[in-house]
Amino acid sequence: MLTKILVKYIFGFVRITVEGYYIERFINICTTNKILIWNLKREKGIKLYLNIGIQDYYKAVKVAKKLKCRIKIIKKRGIPFIINKYKKRKIFAISLVIILIALFIGSNYVWNIEIQVEDNSKIDNIMEDVNEAGLQTGIKKSKIDIQEIVNKIRLKRNDISWIGIELKGTNAIVKVVKSKEAPELIDEEDYCNIVATKEGVISKIIAQNGTALVKVGDNVNEGQILIQGSMEGKYTGVRYVHSLGEVEAIVKYTKSEKIYLKQLEKVKTGNIEKKYQIKINNFQINFYKTLSKFKIYDTIEEDKKFKIFSNLYLPISVTKITNEELQEIQKEYTIEEATAIGTSKLEQEIETEIGQNKNILRKKCRCRKNRRLH
Repeated sequence: MLTKILVKYIFGFVRITVEGYYIERFINICTTNKILIWNLKREKGIKLYLNIGIQDYYKAVKVAKKLKCRIKIIKKRGIPFIINKYKKRKIFAISLVIILIALFIGSNYVWNIEIQVEDNSKIDNIMEDVNEAGLQTGIKKSKIDIQEIVNKIRLKRNDISWIGIELKGTNAIVKVVKSKEAPELIDEEDYCNIVATKEGVISKIIAQNGTALVKVGDNVNEGQILIQGSMEGKYTGVRYVHSLGEVEAIVKYTKSEKIYLKQLEKVKTGNIEKKYQIKINNFQINFYKTLSKFKIYDTIEEDKKFKIFSNLYLPISVTKITNEELQEIQKEYTIEEATAIGTSKLEQEIETEIGQNKNILRKKCRCRKNRRLH
């Protein structure tokens, strides 16, 4: 919202009054037609004060005429009106020329880097690798060696099958295709055994190559050989092979978690404070005191870069900082509630450990209450 208002200031906006019996409909129609209006103030029920951009003003006039509302300009704000006011002054003309020259010079640099990954998949630390390879915001476009940057990234990362860089305006678009993991190659001529990775009870065993040393219902220990990589024939004798087969077992997983019946928890109070800062390249302007008025809070930052056209970014960005106040409260749980919380947490840990393709046959929870001795 702040960015749109700043853009309206650059192109100019007016403070108007709308008077009539259908003010609510006027607001609704403007909102539906995406006509940006802000700083609304109502007076005497039928009179409304608001700000609106120059281009949207003419749209609003048509809406007002249809609703038989009277519309009047009371203030004019923005750069176009300043230009009109001071167009005869040399200082302003010089300043305007300097701004245009600065924009021309700035268009020779990269002010934004956009990462586009095929299928919207995630690649960790790709932006850091792009920066280390030599593509950074603020670098002159004539100094960018695209092929060298691509080669550095390809040599460093094995999870990328293709990467390309395209410069559009002051925007550098990095397009990445993530590589697919190659299946593990198995040399079927190598001698090996299949062993148990955990203690359990065998529920299924099929030896496709090799000799099964256990049967269904046997208890096995971790490291015990299940299918041996050898086969004995009447005429061939003992042959050593690469054991292959399918083995399933019932495995017991045991985990414990301590849940306190009395805990300090942080909850949102509903109070928030919003602050803004402007960054001009590496220079930062804060419009607020550094410290928050809240003692405990969460901070959410939203960064918005300025751009004139789709790919013509400026070295200017606005950061919206939202602090949400938190309050520590002491919460007491019953034994049943604590058991449910601990059970849910442990179930998630076990499911993550064994994987989603495994069947959980039975769950058993045991609660033990610790007593403090004084």
